[in-house]
Amino acid sequence: MKAVSLIAIFAALGVICDMVITPGFSAGVWIGWVFIISPIAGIVLGPYNGFVSTLIAVIIGHSLFPRGTIYEIIFALGAPVSSLISGFAFRGQLKRVFAYYTVMLGSYFATPISRRLPIWGMWDCYVAYALLIVLCVILITRGLDEIKRMSPYAVSAFIGLEADVLLRIFVLVPCHGYQFFFGWTPESLAAIWTVPAPIITPFKVLLSTFVVTLIAPQIRRIIRDSNVY
Repeated sequence: MKAVSLIAIFAALGVICDMVITPGFSAGVWIGWVFIISPIAGIVLGPYNGFVSTLIAVIIGHSLFPRGTIYEIIFALGAPVSSLISGFAFRGQLKRVFAYYTVMLGSYFATPISRRLPIWGMWDCYVAYALLIVLCVILITRGLDEIKRMSPYAVSAFIGLEADVLLRIFVLVPCHGYQFFFGWTPESLAAIWTVPAPIITPFKVLLSTFVVTLIAPQIRRIIRDSNVY
């Protein structure tokens, strides 16, 4: 019952964040502000409860505030994936995270259209993958305690948010969502890969990572001290 209550609370917060649309700040991967709460849900509630909480949030948020296309809800599934991966990363379950990243990036580069897109358009995803490889090596050689000393909140949030980005890219490129959903040409997709993809989205990732680093430890401490979870 306590877990259900916390899921409901975080889902309500997620709905609010998902419905906040800031003029001039709606470009990039995320239109709303759900990217602020999704990694926190995974870190605090755990990967599975965080996933459920954020999934409920985006379904309700997108229903109350439609984004102009029914396809947007498919891309919004990246937010609960962010919670899932952030939760795994925070708890040192890096094999699952590594497998997810490898499949997503492998699918992207196996798609012929990817060779026509600027390589730097996904630079933040490459950084996250490189960081993940380093963490896996440290986990194998030095153990989980060493991972926990390396700013686990910031690292987990960053890796989880980029996992969200990768799912959206998977739908857009390997699944040809750019063509089926939006009718974009390869040239149009390449333009998006130039701007805003490599600029606005990484900025939002860094913003969320900063917020998570500030408030997630406090939320976990409050919940732990209150003996509600």
